[in-house]
Amino acid sequence: MAADFSTSVQLGLNLSKRIYYGKNATESAPPRPVMAERKTDPVESYLPTAVMVYAEITEPSVVDNPYIPSYQPYVHGRCHPPALIPLHMHGVTMEVDCYLDTAFVTVSGAWLVHCVSASESCDCRVAVPMGEEGSVLGVEVETPFKSYSTQFISLEDTKDAENFANAKDGFLIKGQTYTLKIPQVDGGSILSLKISWSQKLLLQDDQYCLNVPFTFPSYVLPVGKKVSEKEKILLNVNFGTGTEVLCKSSSHPLKEIRRLAGKGEFSYEREVLTWSMTDFNFSYAVSSSDICGGVLLRSPSLHDYDQREMFCFYLYPGNSIHKKIFKKEVVFLVDRSASMQGGPIANAKIALLAALSKLSPLDTFNIIAFNGSSSIFSSSMELATNEAIDNAHEWININFIAEGGTNISTPLDQAIRMVSKTGAVHPIIFLVTDGTVEDEKVICHSMKSHLMKEGLSCLTSPRICTFGIGSYCNHYFLKMLAEIGRGYFDAAFDIDSINLRMERFIDNASSVILSDISIDALEHLDSLELYSLNLPDLRSGSPLYASGRYCGNFPDSVRVSGTLADLSNLVVNATVQKAKDVPIDKVFARRQIDALTAHAWLSGSKQLEEKAAKMSIHSAVHSEFTNMILIVTDKRKQQSKSNTVEERTGDFKGEKIIVLRNMGTGFGDLEATAENLPPEKAEPNLYETSTMLFKAASNIGGRVADRCCCMCFLQFCNRLNDQCAIALTQLCTALACFGCLKVCCEICDLCSCDQC
Repeated sequence: MAADFSTSVQLGLNLSKRIYYGKNATESAPPRPVMAERKTDPVESYLPTAVMVYAEITEPSVVDNPYIPSYQPYVHGRCHPPALIPLHMHGVTMEVDCYLDTAFVTVSGAWLVHCVSASESCDCRVAVPMGEEGSVLGVEVETPFKSYSTQFISLEDTKDAENFANAKDGFLIKGQTYTLKIPQVDGGSILSLKISWSQKLLLQDDQYCLNVPFTFPSYVLPVGKKVSEKEKILLNVNFGTGTEVLCKSSSHPLKEIRRLAGKGEFSYEREVLTWSMTDFNFSYAVSSSDICGGVLLRSPSLHDYDQREMFCFYLYPGNSIHKKIFKKEVVFLVDRSASMQGGPIANAKIALLAALSKLSPLDTFNIIAFNGSSSIFSSSMELATNEAIDNAHEWININFIAEGGTNISTPLDQAIRMVSKTGAVHPIIFLVTDGTVEDEKVICHSMKSHLMKEGLSCLTSPRICTFGIGSYCNHYFLKMLAEIGRGYFDAAFDIDSINLRMERFIDNASSVILSDISIDALEHLDSLELYSLNLPDLRSGSPLYASGRYCGNFPDSVRVSGTLADLSNLVVNATVQKAKDVPIDKVFARRQIDALTAHAWLSGSKQLEEKAAKMSIHSAVHSEFTNMILIVTDKRKQQSKSNTVEERTGDFKGEKIIVLRNMGTGFGDLEATAENLPPEKAEPNLYETSTMLFKAASNIGGRVADRCCCMCFLQFCNRLNDQCAIALTQLCTALACFGCLKVCCEICDLCSCDQC
């Protein structure tokens, strides 16, 4: 799909050369900036690197300057798939609010439909690249005659379930760029867009790092006189703890507006001739060298479906360079089924080799490659010596051959039996897979029973960390398994990102500095709901968060205890404070919904499904049990009343709505796993209608159509002798008699040469 999108943009840019901007447009236009070279695949060179809006062109004849009509030679045929012409941008504002480890980004801007004649209209496609673990919260669009706004509704509340299941638009490209279509926008009109999403902050080198895609290509600059446009960034950082925030770096010249304990407000505003040519990066550190923690309390809003009090527990690793990491014994379980062929297994192998090279000589390791059966590197755990790692490299090259089916239960049982039962080491099992198996619930229940039956302490029980590739695997099974095993979960939807994400995931999960964590205050509350079965370990590269709801009186102070790498006990006195300006429900909505969904999947509880749906609607975060819809309001029609979100659920008669795809990952695909379909096959088509229309043609005719256009065909005919020309004419006449002449017209739809 990424290749299709990039190709459509490339075709759109070629098509936009037809537009005439006036005699002096070129001389008066601002100089085009020299963009920094990006090391990207040529296929992805036209993917959006900031919020963009494109005109979807199916009829090339409508492409023209809406203000200066010009003579355009007639273009035969239609564009299938549609060409995407980037619209000119006339102002952009970005607001970023950072709370704890989450950033909420809102981008507002205005785009001119500069490439469609004033008497015509076209669909406009919005594309929104997001940062780490991005999740779309809402979209608002204003055109001269209509407005559009998104809303989440429960699948149970709609009477049009079939249309929701068949929704085609509103999806992610490469797992990080959201795109949807705005229908029928008139040429020459201004399209105003406001879109919000959430993304994660990364902790790198003891600094919290924010990266927001904000690199605009030169072809979105308005053409004409040198008119300066406004570019604005507002940044609010609220760490929520009262600890001093130290700003480290920024990609744009931010001006500090206000500084309080644990808070900071910054702004950047300029009249510019060229838009931002770099992503927005900002990093800051918290002035704490030791492990520290606290609890934030917040009361629910009046509109919250759950009126219990909210709490958030946090524990930060600190920035001391003397943090000692547990000695480890690690077992890597890597899927080598046939669906991993090519990029998935190659990238997984690179990440695994990098992880092996980072093991300490005191660590032990083993590797299990599995498909329908399993192969073990060694019959026992091996010390991570140079010789053992070299042998592991050779073994990986021989045994990492993608073939066969998928069986997770057997290698997982082997790994559990293999790890040590002593507290001197920290056992970790890494499971990497791209498939779904039938006995996933059995695996979860057996793992839970096994850990309880063995009577292992929290310190010596194996940590199970899971990594999913693509969307054919059941992410909620992997999340549930990691939660049972006090581990962590991550996933890669883009094949090219497997290496980076998997390597970072293994590094973080392997750097445990505090284990066996407990909080004494939670035992004295009247009632408690913690959105996690167990508290995971504290890692040096990531803070630990836990959230939930409670009834009762929270104490003024909390004692947090855990075990350090030298097996000594650590006690942290965590402060408890009200968090009036930290939206705890918004910050943890995505994690809580995922946890509820995983538990609902394992238990089959309809009550948990309904709870996840309610939380999704309240927080505007997608879930498996809700859908996003686009509500269309015609400004030319007077509205008798404005319905609230609660009033709109269940009945949409009288309202124009556009059903969008469910953005959840689903619960795996057994059929695709059985057929060993590669992960990239799970991506939806960018245009469902872009398939070949000439079904009556033979395979040979289809291959000819892929490479021919009207002008090419005429040039070809000029080179034919008389006998061939007569035979070809007779063939075309025969096809016409059977109603197949339409094939010849549709051949032009695929034309990509410069002569048509």
